[in-house]
Amino acid sequence: MKPNSPTPTASLGFGITRKPEESKRRGRDESSTVRQAKILVVDPDPASRRLLMARLGAADYSVDSLADARAALDACVVSRPNLVVTDLRLQDADGLTFLKELKSRWPQLPVIILTGHGTISEAVQATQCGAFGYLVKPVGKEELLGQVQRATADSTFGQSKGDWRANIVSRSKLMDDRLGTANRAAGTDVPVLLTGENGTGKELLARAIHAASARRKQPFVVVSCGNTAYHELEFELFGSEPAESTEANGSADGALRRAHGGTLLLDEIGDLPIHLQVALAKLLAKAPIPAGRISAAARPGARLISTASRDLKPLMETGAFLSQLYYQINILPIEIPPLGRRREDIPLLISHFLEQATEPSGQKKIYSPKAIELLVTTDWPGNVRQLFELVQQNVALSHGEVISKEFVQQSLGEGAAKIPTYDEAREKFSREYLTQNLQLTAGNVSQAARLAKRSRTDFYKLLARYRLHPEDFKNAGATKRKDIGEDD
Repeated sequence: MKPNSPTPTASLGFGITRKPEESKRRGRDESSTVRQAKILVVDPDPASRRLLMARLGAADYSVDSLADARAALDACVVSRPNLVVTDLRLQDADGLTFLKELKSRWPQLPVIILTGHGTISEAVQATQCGAFGYLVKPVGKEELLGQVQRATADSTFGQSKGDWRANIVSRSKLMDDRLGTANRAAGTDVPVLLTGENGTGKELLARAIHAASARRKQPFVVVSCGNTAYHELEFELFGSEPAESTEANGSADGALRRAHGGTLLLDEIGDLPIHLQVALAKLLAKAPIPAGRISAAARPGARLISTASRDLKPLMETGAFLSQLYYQINILPIEIPPLGRRREDIPLLISHFLEQATEPSGQKKIYSPKAIELLVTTDWPGNVRQLFELVQQNVALSHGEVISKEFVQQSLGEGAAKIPTYDEAREKFSREYLTQNLQLTAGNVSQAARLAKRSRTDFYKLLARYRLHPEDFKNAGATKRKDIGEDD
């Protein structure tokens, strides 16, 4: 063993020892790498948490601690630790179940299991489930720090390669499915089409795909296909030839050349003028290009990602979007769901945006529970972008540490749509259904009850509950018959 090698882990400390990255590659010594590592301790015992935090903090790790699995999963989304150290017995979950959930969401995140009653079979089971190590309490200081050092050296979770989705805050199954597809897409070079409403984060996901790909160190170039004059957009995409530029400047490279080896994002490709669609399709197909401004030298050597807020199929059917280009860019489609379909993400997003908004000033702001409830049940036509802008506004304009429900309601405006509760929606449906039946039967309760397949007695009870009076509909029916010239 080399003199500087870490001490082997004892007491059922199963784990794979790997060498830390050479300090020369980062221009830092080993201690500075350790200080940057973030560790999350999950343990229901306050005394045990304090001891672990003291030992790890003294070793210059950044440490947070929590008592339960659910809060820990949320914390992993927001803070992106390099390592999780968790007890095998938690308040709201079995430690192995928690381990499996962590590894299913973040396979590259190392996890060390702690237990007060260790057995060989439990240690084997933990390592089979993906645990980096397994330690039995009471854990010696050197034993703990030795395994933590190996685990953090092995971790890429908080580094650029493993942190490809760090800016995408989500815990919804719907988004996890999309992120899984995006991660698989990053391993290929085929064109990707990201669709979804405005404000859902299409460019953010495109950048995440680039960060997870082998092209991550190469350029990421964005071209907005909307709100740009035709010739400016042509120049932005394809550049100019030497003959068209000054001798001093030479040729001006367009985005297709600037993104060579990296990723080119065509934002809102549905707005691309049809003539530029034809030129782009020819470049992608490597078809012969007639003499003119656009040169074959502009053929893309970049990974192409496109976004669209509109459905391109109707545009294609009307001739506004080139069918050849549609099939070229739609090799791997990913639809990003609107915020209304993943409301469980809203509290996490609020926490993330609050942290961003308050970090420059160091001030502390939180939303009251009632304010959070209001934000979760509000309709968000502008999606994540609209929520972000509202949080920024609330932080800037609110007084005091707690942002109240009333302040949020004022910020949203009286016309802001609110998602009704289940009971509210059921009440509304029932009243509208009974009203429609009475209108169809001109207030005849017997006929209305038969349509509803209820007895007269039950139907009268429903009418009383929703404060509906058959006489009101009889009069309306008589008035309607008179208006059209019928007898009563």
